[in-house]
Amino acid sequence: MSDPSEREQLSLFDDPAAKSEKARGAKSRAAKSVHPALPDAERSATAAAMPATLRLGTSSWSFPGWSEIVYAGEHSENLLARKGLPAYAQNPLFRCVGIDRTYYRPIDAEAFAAYRADVSRDFRFVVKAHEDLTLPKFPKHPRYGGRSGNKNPRYLDAAYARDAVVAPAVEGLGETLGPIVFQFSPERSRSPDEAADFAERLGAFLTALPRGPLYAVEIRSGQYLTPRYADALAEAGAVHCLNVHPSMPSIGEQCSRVAIEDGSAMVVRWMLGAGMKYEEARDRYAPFNRLVDEDVGTRCEIAEGALAAAARSIPVYVVANNKAEGSAPLTLFALAKEIARRSGGVSSR
Repeated sequence: MSDPSEREQLSLFDDPAAKSEKARGAKSRAAKSVHPALPDAERSATAAAMPATLRLGTSSWSFPGWSEIVYAGEHSENLLARKGLPAYAQNPLFRCVGIDRTYYRPIDAEAFAAYRADVSRDFRFVVKAHEDLTLPKFPKHPRYGGRSGNKNPRYLDAAYARDAVVAPAVEGLGETLGPIVFQFSPERSRSPDEAADFAERLGAFLTALPRGPLYAVEIRSGQYLTPRYADALAEAGAVHCLNVHPSMPSIGEQCSRVAIEDGSAMVVRWMLGAGMKYEEARDRYAPFNRLVDEDVGTRCEIAEGALAAAARSIPVYVVANNKAEGSAPLTLFALAKEIARRSGGVSSR
């Protein structure tokens, strides 16, 4: 609803100049709003066939290339970032979304609350924790400034995680808070002793965090997928975030190594195809409005795992990135169709 001070008073005797100005104002306001794309019958039916415990979503929502896929009309990235979330959340298939900006810098409870105000109580946010918690040493990259190459004092600092990540998310998002994801960058090959040390430190960190939120750990180093890592997660009540990334084994292999079926939730992030780099994928797939490199094998593995989890009434979160196959929304539409086909929800075409 608009601010009353901005509403124009109606008159029985509007002159042409006033009418013209009124029309221009209405057009300008319409241009600054974002609406969902018209519903597609097949996609709506597919969404209705999804298990109630399954939540699908993209890793962000501000992509102009999603015009007529997610959004009606064309909009700038800036406008979608500011005003696109309500339209995104109206799509029946999308019941969650990733907040990736928090990986680079924490945000306060007020910023989280603004997101919460844009969605329904049934919607969920998958929040990435600040990278300071998961980098043992700052990479040699210009964006780290004077910290570049230095040891990170906040690495696995539970007090910092509590104050800068968990508390603002819990306060601001309330019931719409989904998993908090701790993403660890790929590491060089590690010895068994180093992998064991990581598992021990990770377990102590997770155990020290406030109880209540669902914590998911996304490692991008296959050598860390050890029984001790799985035990550390289980003891802390956290889960492994299954991830599709060139540095990781397949979804099926990750499931077998970490016993996903024993966890309290299934969290999946479908990020990047085999043999790809982010910059390469971005250039190849932009503007992210079509599937370019379909990964049917991964699609089937995720569908199988999601249905198995749903059969046990375990919550499932699947977040897809544009750089997975070319267009995150279309990746999820295809995944949903495969899940519906396997469950007998809709017919295959």
